[in-house]
Amino acid sequence: MDYSKEFLTSWLKDSSSHKADIVTIMGMGGIGKTTLAKYVYGLHSHEFATSSFIEDISRPSNKRSGGLLALQKQLYDDISTSKSSSTQVHDVFTYISMIENVVARKKVFIVLDDIDRLEQLDALLGSKGFHTGSKIIITTKDAWLIQSCAMFKTNLKPKHEKHLLNGLYEIESRELLCFHAFICNYPKVGFEEVLEKLVKYCEGHPLALEVLGKSLHNRDVAYWEGYIEGLKKEMGSNINNVLRMSFDTLSSNDKELFKHIACFFVGMDRDVTQTILKACDIETRSGITNLTDRCLLSIGWSNKLMMHQLLQEMGKFEVHKESPQKPWEQSRLWCHEESFKVLKQKKGTENVLGLTLDMRMLEKEKLCGPFEVKTDALSMMDNLMLLQLNYVQIRGSYENFPEQLRWLVMHGFPLKSIPSKLPMKNLVSLDMSYSNIESFGVCYSNTQRLQNWQKWLFESCSKDKRLLGTLKILNLSFCEKLSSLGGFEELPLLEKLIVTNCIGLVKVCESIEACVKLVLIDLRYCSKLEKLPKTIGMLKKVKTLLLDGCNLCESHIEIRNTDSLKMLKGNSIGINTKTSSSSVLEAIPSYRKFFATFIPISLACLSLSTPDFTIDWESLEPSSFEFEGVIKIQPMAGVAERVLGSLGWTNLDFLNGRQVRTNFYFRESEESQIQVVVFGRCIMNLAYSAQFMGGKQMPNWIHCRSKGPSISFTIPSSPYNFRGLNFCYVPGYLFPNQFVDLPIIKVSNLTKNGTWIYRHYIDGASVGGQARSLTLLSHWMFGMNEMEAGDHVTITVTETYNQLTKECGVSLVYDDGNMDEDEDGDKGEDEEEDVLGYYKSWNHIIGGDLTGFQLTSGEYILDAWQFMRNSAELRVDRYHPFITGGASFKGRDPSS
Repeated sequence: MDYSKEFLTSWLKDSSSHKADIVTIMGMGGIGKTTLAKYVYGLHSHEFATSSFIEDISRPSNKRSGGLLALQKQLYDDISTSKSSSTQVHDVFTYISMIENVVARKKVFIVLDDIDRLEQLDALLGSKGFHTGSKIIITTKDAWLIQSCAMFKTNLKPKHEKHLLNGLYEIESRELLCFHAFICNYPKVGFEEVLEKLVKYCEGHPLALEVLGKSLHNRDVAYWEGYIEGLKKEMGSNINNVLRMSFDTLSSNDKELFKHIACFFVGMDRDVTQTILKACDIETRSGITNLTDRCLLSIGWSNKLMMHQLLQEMGKFEVHKESPQKPWEQSRLWCHEESFKVLKQKKGTENVLGLTLDMRMLEKEKLCGPFEVKTDALSMMDNLMLLQLNYVQIRGSYENFPEQLRWLVMHGFPLKSIPSKLPMKNLVSLDMSYSNIESFGVCYSNTQRLQNWQKWLFESCSKDKRLLGTLKILNLSFCEKLSSLGGFEELPLLEKLIVTNCIGLVKVCESIEACVKLVLIDLRYCSKLEKLPKTIGMLKKVKTLLLDGCNLCESHIEIRNTDSLKMLKGNSIGINTKTSSSSVLEAIPSYRKFFATFIPISLACLSLSTPDFTIDWESLEPSSFEFEGVIKIQPMAGVAERVLGSLGWTNLDFLNGRQVRTNFYFRESEESQIQVVVFGRCIMNLAYSAQFMGGKQMPNWIHCRSKGPSISFTIPSSPYNFRGLNFCYVPGYLFPNQFVDLPIIKVSNLTKNGTWIYRHYIDGASVGGQARSLTLLSHWMFGMNEMEAGDHVTITVTETYNQLTKECGVSLVYDDGNMDEDEDGDKGEDEEEDVLGYYKSWNHIIGGDLTGFQLTSGEYILDAWQFMRNSAELRVDRYHPFITGGASFKGRDPSS
């Protein structure tokens, strides 16, 4: 693997070619092609004008969720400064032309992961060639595809190289297995011999080593020996044997969960899947944790369930073994062709728990023409709980649908409304996207009629099969004929309402107040929706309200009593916000107020994208607030001691009760408690005053110190993994009540060419009384490969003509929680994960996506005020001389 990293790094640095360069990484499934591509992309993507990484292109879930158009949209949005979300593109060839125009003008870096069909390459690369210096990495199991695509049939053939990935060397294999089995790079005493047997058995296959190590973690030697004997008895390839053995050790609940996910839920949202399968009597919360702990499942970006294709195929094979010759007697039917035959021949049985059929997939593969499903074909499937019938013509009485249904998906449903005889009393999730539905439920404006309707519902709920009393998730996205949304009295347990891209929707009924369990309302790109129901403010559990693309320019939106407000999310940017100390937050357009809508007090995320909105934070209470996943500010006294200890911040008791005077650019200076700010890679920082005589200007655990505004050091090797660093800054002598401009901090990894520039949320601070010094302490947390042993690092702070730096200092923190070689810390790794788990979930802190903070020159600007200013104010000149001349934020016009 090290050779492969060096090869790709050298290939990326090679600028001798006058054409675009393509490298194809080949190898069997699970050998590490995607991992290698991700590693290289993470290191070098900032070196290009734009970049894009598209993962798992061949996975069936990608084909279902928009196919080539969805992949093209992702690529175009990544590499173009103008996003395609505002205009709907429904043609593959239109997107090809748009992509070709962008890549011809810009030096791009693109990774296409797991290509398996020629049409994918043609749709994503086009045929007109790339800008000089562009680099494309393609991972595939079929190398012949690359040179057969349209780009290689022109006179502008790119330079192409192939790289075969053969798996890990024996030393690397041993270290990987030890890491997962023993949480270190070497075997425990007594395990050496049995370890060598397993290393040879796995033949350098990373996935097999990873799964095997997790399965044997905390087991004794006798168990290892027995495991080896079990593997020897298995038929088939060694890799499949390892995966199957790991599956066999699961509990019965986790086996059923694994098979459900493998057949139906890969690529779906974790929370949605948990809701559905919990209703199927599957323990999902602990089950998903167990599967991820054993590397049989992973959680991807946007909380999606991800599973390696080898594992997914194994899960489906386990279902296939239930009845190889008679698929209708299997517990799950995921193959569209087999589902089609079972329904056509009416052979369904009570064994079937789940079935999926997408006629568009079959028609695309030319396996059948138009086909009508007769509802009596479902009548024998009494235990059917999971059903997906996409673009299927249905004939017969809907009473024949099984009453045990928990999950029903019918994309492209042809009728104008949901049939009254469809049994839905046990339904938890209903997805009717892309359908011809014109209205949902009944919308009443007259109070008396509404009360009569509610009385009728109460009297008939015991006998009405259509009553949606258990429904928790409703998705009506892309129903272009849908004009009104009501009947919420029927949905007392509804938690997620997803109605995106319904371009004909004009009314959401006031009865939405009946949905007291709602946590998500997604109305994005309902372009004719001009107002929200006033009763939406009665909902107390709504955390996320998405209104991008709605025509709410004449709205007056108020958020009152927002005591639990956590995050305010503006998309490009869409919010005019005033937050006062009395916890009243309003979003008010700059010209007219047409009507008022009261937003739920529990709101955690509000997303709009109307350009008429600006941001005004003049009355913001700065001493304590949080926008979840973005920035958090609180008094230090409110931070748990174990959190501070896990950062290496010890012996800070002398700060309790101490005050510091702070200054903000928009308000008077004020005195407040010492604050802790969480933002960006700089996970926590604070400023405090110290007594000049005998005071603690710098904590005694800051070991490495340097006079002046910069400090350089090399990260030493250690048996533990380097996790982060503490940086301490002390300015020179201060006069009484003198304000200090808090410096901009620049952290540079010179070895890896990574740079992070941090600007404090507070503009300045001052000290009073006998204090003559101020100290700024910050903890910097890093993701995988951003900082490692042997890296040379420099930290620099800004200075002004009247404010010089007295001293800077650094201490290092490792995975075990100890600083440098200090043995004081005693927290185990598991406890530490729990302590910092909340902060590590923030994408832009740990290995997350920092694209929105990156400059065209590669540096990252971590400035909390980026979330609080209009985009026109996001200039980079304030960071001079820390940044490359002429640099601007990626994806933004430098002149804006």
